[in-house]
Amino acid sequence: MDRPLQRVRVVIRFVRAVRGVHHATAVLMLVCLVTAAMLYVPALAEAVGRRHLIRMIHILAGFGLPVPALLGWASRAFRGDVRRLNRFSPADWGWLRGRDRRATVGGRGIHPVGKFNAGQKLNAAFVAGAILVMLGTGSILTFPHPWPDTFRTGATFVHDWLTLAIFVVILGHLWYALRDPGALSGMFLGRVTPEWAARHHPAWLDETRTSEAAAETPETESPAHSRPLSTRNFVHPGEPTDPGGNTEEGKDDLSPRRS
Repeated sequence: MDRPLQRVRVVIRFVRAVRGVHHATAVLMLVCLVTAAMLYVPALAEAVGRRHLIRMIHILAGFGLPVPALLGWASRAFRGDVRRLNRFSPADWGWLRGRDRRATVGGRGIHPVGKFNAGQKLNAAFVAGAILVMLGTGSILTFPHPWPDTFRTGATFVHDWLTLAIFVVILGHLWYALRDPGALSGMFLGRVTPEWAARHHPAWLDETRTSEAAAETPETESPAHSRPLSTRNFVHPGEPTDPGGNTEEGKDDLSPRRS
């Protein structure tokens, strides 16, 4: 007889809303980079042609870059991940300074990395800042008439060189991501194995297990003194109250006085 298949336990890393923000932002950023290359590299511009159409696609994709994050702000999970990315702990500094970032002991990473390591936090900060700067400089280049020549010249310089920096950072991001199937599974499927989490994000795995254990713990019956008054001292209509706690003294106190 065939042995029954064992169910592999997984850990939820990213919910659908968070993955949607990441994927939409990545697509818009890729469109911006590709169209920028078609506009600024002479060989590509000549081969593709249709410069006005490429320019419009570039502008629309650039102005659309902040939209996924703004829409994702409605998700509590997305807001929680943003708060995690904004916090830099002493463990993150230790991870950055260490040369043993991937070292493990018993299948567990030696650095107490949370849901995001320091490199991911720095990458997210750079991308968020770059989007805002590119949005500002791109607005000046798209609508140049209200701005003086110095503003337009500075915006062109910053826009062009920041585009090159973004291109390098994204290549590095893809290089690391494609080398890690577990990270790809977390971003595209939303789940990872506990073994992968223990190696790369042990502190986050501990936090997740603690939350799951707290959620699975059955609620114990609260003691009588902590129950609501409506249930603790409930008396059926027509029955005498018993403030004496059913003691003989209480019964004597509640009995009608004889004349």
